[in-house]
Amino acid sequence: MVVVEREKCIGCGLCVKDCPAGKLKLEEKKAVYTPECIQCGHCVAVCPQAAVSIPEYDMGDVEEFDKETFAVDPEHFLRAVKFRRSVRSYREKPVEREKLERILQAGRYTPTAKNSQSCRFIVLQDELDEFKRLLWEEVPKLAEQMKKEMPQYAMLFKFMYRRWKKDPADDQLFFNAPSCILIASENPLDGGLAAANMETMAVAEGAGVLYSGYLQRIIEASSTLKEWLQIAERHLTCCMLIGYPAITYKRTAPRKKADIIWR
Repeated sequence: MVVVEREKCIGCGLCVKDCPAGKLKLEEKKAVYTPECIQCGHCVAVCPQAAVSIPEYDMGDVEEFDKETFAVDPEHFLRAVKFRRSVRSYREKPVEREKLERILQAGRYTPTAKNSQSCRFIVLQDELDEFKRLLWEEVPKLAEQMKKEMPQYAMLFKFMYRRWKKDPADDQLFFNAPSCILIASENPLDGGLAAANMETMAVAEGAGVLYSGYLQRIIEASSTLKEWLQIAERHLTCCMLIGYPAITYKRTAPRKKADIIWR
């Protein structure tokens, strides 16, 4: 539920106007909560008196607005986006725990449909080698299952498996990345939006990312892998390899002109 401290509330009505679910109203010049809101926290964020709280959440995690640290320079941000590259060559150095936690926070604070906050983040680092072995053991069986409906993937995965079996260092699925973050969510868009914010944060931390559709397809097709990851009842929406790049890019890559319709 949402709690409004009456002695702090000044009846400005900002929370009422900004509530997307329409679950707040003014009574006797005080904000009053009505049940079954989506707990989006807009009322907490907009209140000028800090009179609103959601006890179910950690209110100590709420930060006050600071104009000096809030602004993001538009030109710097666009340059960061343009310099973003998919990384397939990583240093052996693992990403530090505190940096991974900040990257995960960027995913946690990403908006979700109806404020469901249903994303589950699985970080593979200490047990990544164990998961790799389990996944590669699943590949031949899954490739055989894909022969009829997705023959192109079946051939590709068999080829990758033969290369890996001959030389485990020749890993065309994990590229020797030191970490892997998986996102499972009820709504695929929720996971995709979280991944985008997490990648931006990863780059800010000096790391690089590769989104792997191949890994996602293999894991989604394997009940064994999903059970090991503890996402048996969820949809896997993103597989993100992450680590420190072993290569430095000197400039942005060219792109086609944007397909934009102005109306």
